[in-house]
Amino acid sequence: MKLSVWKMMGAVLTVIGAATMANGQPAPGGAPGPSGPTDVGVVEMALQDVPRLVTSPGRAVAFQEVEVRPRVGGVIQEILYAPDQPLEVGDPLFRIDDSSYVAAEASARADLAKAEANLPVAQSAYDRAVQLSGRGYTEAEVEAARASLPEAKATLDAAKAALELAQTELSWTTIKSPIAGRADVATVSVGDLVTAGQSDEMTTIVQSDPVYVDMMEASARILSVRKGISEGVLERNDVLEATLRLENGDVYRGTGQLVTTGTNVSTTTGTVTIRFQFDNPEHVIIPGMFVRGEIMIGTMQAYLVPQRAASRGNSGQLTAYVVDEDGTARQVTLEDEGSYENSWIVREGLNDGDLLIVDGLSSLRDGQAVTPVAATIDEDGVARDADASAAKD
Repeated sequence: MKLSVWKMMGAVLTVIGAATMANGQPAPGGAPGPSGPTDVGVVEMALQDVPRLVTSPGRAVAFQEVEVRPRVGGVIQEILYAPDQPLEVGDPLFRIDDSSYVAAEASARADLAKAEANLPVAQSAYDRAVQLSGRGYTEAEVEAARASLPEAKATLDAAKAALELAQTELSWTTIKSPIAGRADVATVSVGDLVTAGQSDEMTTIVQSDPVYVDMMEASARILSVRKGISEGVLERNDVLEATLRLENGDVYRGTGQLVTTGTNVSTTTGTVTIRFQFDNPEHVIIPGMFVRGEIMIGTMQAYLVPQRAASRGNSGQLTAYVVDEDGTARQVTLEDEGSYENSWIVREGLNDGDLLIVDGLSSLRDGQAVTPVAATIDEDGVARDADASAAKD
């Protein structure tokens, strides 16, 4: 009885398999049956103005950075600032014991007073010697009086200069901020002895609003861009701007303005440093931070090929499929100029009106019969049926 049941099931499976193959469906076991043209999603190609963007790694650099060192020596009496608080130019940072400098200033002031008192005496002696020349004053005495007058004037000038230096050194005992910014933690404490021009800084002040971003761009790409501009392929923007993507993936709001392009190529990396300036009022960009910059160079006439529609082989060539005039898929080789959003920028390998296959590529072969179906590519790079998308809208 069991044997007859298995025979009946085998006969049924044989009939089903034959019917399936007759209808052009795959036979059991995965063997392909005869089929007609394959439906593929296509997008019509047309030249358009495409922004030429260059993405480069970069590093934030402080707008200004100063290492604070003493200009006179002495013992630290007071630290007058709080770390990481905003500072303006001239805000006090440290106070050095000024006792010796106060005394030096007083001594210089006394020397000046003495020189000022001696000058009229020397002037009077000279005037009297001139008036009485030959009448009690010899020629030698007149010459001596004449020489003492400029000496007295020089002594007065020297006393004035000494007083100015003493006053300046006294003012240096209060160390002030030379720039606006934020100061780091002090490396000295109250009671420490510092010396003029020492190698160790007392603190560092950084101004990071605005902030510089140095982007490293390959010299080969710079040559390519310049060639495109000279040949009229690329229309350069009058003002070069850049946007930033931070280390956490966020896009920094605001754009940077070009400050300068590098004049030298690094012998180790083969790159040129291009500097941009960004407003940084909230100090989101920290000096030393690594970022990725996107530079808007200009626009060019090109085709936008969705990245899902093209593949790059081992040789590095970009290939895609278009619908040929005879209704078959034809593989084409593309020359790309980088990417824009979710598409490759292509200048060679396509023509206006070409139907680029963007969907149904998984088992597509060169020369395979296809039926094109209009499709659209959404902002996420996903192909969708154009009629369905229109009906949904």
